[in-house]
Amino acid sequence: MNKSYLLLISLLLFQIISAQKKVFTIPDSLKKKNYEYLDNRFYDLKKDSARASVYAYALLSKAKKEKNIKEILNGFQNIMLISTEKTRIIYVDSMLYTAKKSKDNALIGGAYLSKGTFFYGLKQQKLAMDNYLIANNYISKTNDQYQIHKVKYCIALTKFYVGFYDEAVSLLRDCVDYYKKAETRPYLNSLHMLGLCYNKLGNYGLCSKINALGISESRRLNSTVMIPYFTHSEGINDYFKKNYSESINHIESSLDSIIENNDFANVSIGNFYIGKSFWSLNQKEKAVEHFQVVDEIFREKKYLRPDLRQAFELLINFYKTEKDLDKQLYYVEELLKADTLLVENNNYIVSKIHKQYDTKELISEKERILIEKQEIADELVREKYYDVFYIFIIFLLFIFILWLTRRHHKKRKEYKKNFEALMQEYEAAKNKAKLKIEKEPIKDINIETVALILKQLEKFENGKRFLEKDWTLVTLSAAFNSNTKYLAAILSHYRDKGFNEYINGLRIEYIINLLKNDNKFRKYTYEALANEAGFSSTQRFANAFLAKAGMPVSFFIEQINKM
Repeated sequence: MNKSYLLLISLLLFQIISAQKKVFTIPDSLKKKNYEYLDNRFYDLKKDSARASVYAYALLSKAKKEKNIKEILNGFQNIMLISTEKTRIIYVDSMLYTAKKSKDNALIGGAYLSKGTFFYGLKQQKLAMDNYLIANNYISKTNDQYQIHKVKYCIALTKFYVGFYDEAVSLLRDCVDYYKKAETRPYLNSLHMLGLCYNKLGNYGLCSKINALGISESRRLNSTVMIPYFTHSEGINDYFKKNYSESINHIESSLDSIIENNDFANVSIGNFYIGKSFWSLNQKEKAVEHFQVVDEIFREKKYLRPDLRQAFELLINFYKTEKDLDKQLYYVEELLKADTLLVENNNYIVSKIHKQYDTKELISEKERILIEKQEIADELVREKYYDVFYIFIIFLLFIFILWLTRRHHKKRKEYKKNFEALMQEYEAAKNKAKLKIEKEPIKDINIETVALILKQLEKFENGKRFLEKDWTLVTLSAAFNSNTKYLAAILSHYRDKGFNEYINGLRIEYIINLLKNDNKFRKYTYEALANEAGFSSTQRFANAFLAKAGMPVSFFIEQINKM
C-alpha cells in the first residue's frame, strides 16, 4: 500500500474517530427496538441515506453499548453502504479491526469478504480476489454454510471477470443449489452469473434457459429487482446468436433500471453489445455512439473488462475510414491506457485475449498517425505557401495584363494619330505638284555624274523596279554603271535616306497605295503582300511597314476598311 493511500486512510480514520467521539444519541422511539427492526428499517430506507443513517447509527450504538461484536460489524456494514466512496474503506477497515479482536473465524472471514466486495465494487479485481481468498481461509474453518457459499459466489465473480468460466460455473452451481433453499437475492444473483458463464462458454441455449428461469423465479419469489439483469443477459446472448435487433431491444429495455442502480459496469457492457449489434447491422455511426459510452465509463470509473477493449479497436477502425486523424490518435492513446489497466488487473489472462492491436502495434499506429498528421500539417503549410505564391502570380499577371491593355490602348491611340497624319500627307501629295528643291551639288562627285544617277533613280522609281527582290546597294550601283560610294552619297544627299530606308520606303508607299485603292489587296496575307512589295520575308515587310507608316499593317487595313 503506497504512502499517499496510507495518508488518506489516516486522515479519514481521524475524521471518523473524531466524529464517533461525538456521542450519537438514540432517539427515544428507537431505544427499545431490536436489531432486526433497526436493520430492516435501514434497508427499507437505504435509498434515502439521511433517514437510513439514523437506523444504521442506532444499531451501531446499541451494539457497542451491548458489546455485541456481530451486530457492531453489521452496523459498520450498514454505515459503509450509505457512505461516500472515499470514506467507505474506513468502515471496511473498522469491521476488520473489530472482527480480528473477536478472534472468531466466521466474523474475521466475513470482514475480509466485505473488504473484497468493496474492492470488487471498485472493479479492482486483484485486491478483491486477494481478500476473497483470505476470507475463504477463515470461513472454511467454520461450518457457516451461508458464508462459505458467499465466498464461493464472490470468487466465482472474480473468476468470471478474468475469464475462468468453467471454474466459475462449478462454484455457481453450488451457490444456486444452496441459496435456492436459503436466500432469494443470492439465489437470483447466482442464477444470473451462471447464465453469463454459459454465454461465455458458447452454450447460448442453456444461457437462454437460465435467463428465462431467472425471470420466472423473480416473479414467483416477488423479487423483481433482478429481472432487468436477466433481460440484459439475454440481450448479450442474442448478440452471439446473431439476433442483432432483439439484442438491441433487450439491452435497451434493461438499461434504465441498471442506470438507476448506479451499476456502471453493466451500463458499459450493455452499450458495448448494443454497439456491436449496430456494427453487425452496418449502422456504424450508431455503433460508435455506444462505444463512446464504454470509453466514457473507462475514463471516469477506470472500468474495462477484457472483452470490452474491442470497442476501442472498432473506434480506431471507424475513424481511420473517416480519415479523422485526431480521433484515431485519441482512441489509440485510450487503448494503450486500457491495456495498461488490464495488465495491472489481469496480468495472468491478458495474453489469452485476442487483440487486433498489441502494444507495439498501437505505438506504431500512434507514430503513424502523428507522422500523417504532421504530413497533413506540412501539406497545409505548403498549400498556404502555394496559395500566397499563386495569388502573387495572379496579381502580377493582372498588373501585366492591365499594363498590356493600357499599352495597347495607348498604341492604338498613337496608331490612329499616325494613320490620320498619313492620310493627310497622301491627300496633300495628291493635290499638289511635286516641288523640286534645288540642293547644293556634291563637291566630290562630278555634276554630270550626279545628274545621270538622279535620272536613273527617277526611271527606277517610275518603272517600279524597286518591287524586284534582292536589291542591294551593290546590285543597284552596278545597274546604274556607278559605284556604291557615289550612289550612297547621292541617296543620302538628295533623298535624305540610306539605301535600305530608300528601297523599303518605296515598297511600303506602293503597298499603302494598293491597300487604299484596291479592296482585293486588303484580303491578302502578310506573306502575299510581302511578295507583292518585293520583300524577302514577311517579318522584314512587317517591320518596314511599321517603321514607315507608324502602325502595323493590320491596323492600317482596319482603319482603311472603316473609311
